[in-house]
Amino acid sequence: MKFGLKLLDIFILKKYLGTFFFATMLILAVVTMFDITEKLDAFLNAPLKETIFDYFMSFLPYFANQLAPLFTFIAVIFFTTKLAANSEIIAILSSGVSFNRLMRPYMIGAAVIAAMIFLLSNYIIPPTNIKRIEYTNKYVKNKKVTSGVDIQLMARPGEVVYIGRFENATKTGYRFSFDKFKGKELVSRLTSSTITYDTTRTYHWTLNNYMIRDFDGMKEKIRTGNRLDTVIPIEPSDFLISVNDQETLTTPQLADFIEKQKNRGVANIKAFEIEKERRYAVAAAAFILTLIGVSLSAKKTKGGMGLNIGLGLLLSFSYILFSTVTSQFAISGLTSPWVAMWIPNFVYLAIGLILYWRARKF
Repeated sequence: MKFGLKLLDIFILKKYLGTFFFATMLILAVVTMFDITEKLDAFLNAPLKETIFDYFMSFLPYFANQLAPLFTFIAVIFFTTKLAANSEIIAILSSGVSFNRLMRPYMIGAAVIAAMIFLLSNYIIPPTNIKRIEYTNKYVKNKKVTSGVDIQLMARPGEVVYIGRFENATKTGYRFSFDKFKGKELVSRLTSSTITYDTTRTYHWTLNNYMIRDFDGMKEKIRTGNRLDTVIPIEPSDFLISVNDQETLTTPQLADFIEKQKNRGVANIKAFEIEKERRYAVAAAAFILTLIGVSLSAKKTKGGMGLNIGLGLLLSFSYILFSTVTSQFAISGLTSPWVAMWIPNFVYLAIGLILYWRARKF
């Protein structure tokens, strides 16, 4: 019996993962054709090498990972419905295998997919997104933020930086001030007409036409000069934040960036917090959608495979849509990023448990 159960595990696991990867490749082929049609002008203007290696070698894993819940659901629904239609599920259960035991290879398959999603989203895909985003900014539509105005942030506790305008092309800021506080008391103010960032050295800035005012009670000491090289613990990436920048950071980098920006009082980091929570939530979704898929398709129905696949597509797309909607709750401040990203999982887990309870009865 044990040998038979091991064979059953291997059989279902091979079917599950095989169907998952086949569905992924098939849908990616269709998506690629649509993407080529949509961006044809850009692809014709860009070198073929950049299009293949900088764009598609990143876009395809990125897109597959984004829609992994859809592929997971389709895979489970497709081959489990076939098993049920051929009365194989009934035969397995009639041989003494419980529905709980039947779920084991499915959950092993879900664990493999979840681990793959976790590694891709948190560590592997983000570095490759840098070239993809650079490619789309260069040849498709430039969404990179190249300048900023009225920039104010905290370099360190008690140290406030202000830049009236910053141009990333020249790494130059205008109307710069750097205030140091002791408690609520201003003890020093550094101002300059321009400030330039040295990209070869971390946090290294050059000030031109500067003035330093040191305050000691009612006394004031003033120093001026034409040029000053100094270290200020900020860099342009701290305040010039572009769309999709969060997708280029690994999860440890995301966590460090979020913590650093919070300490500096930067407000526009919701997208980074949402991205961090989304990566964990999508990996967990592999288990939840597998539970729903098996519970929904294990029973032989009159509608057959078409009905089950239709329901599977409806539920998987609704999950993705639900996740998109709840992410807007976090952006608007109605909920925390963690709650926004995990609400769909909790809702669909409840659906899965109800379907699982009903499926065990047949």
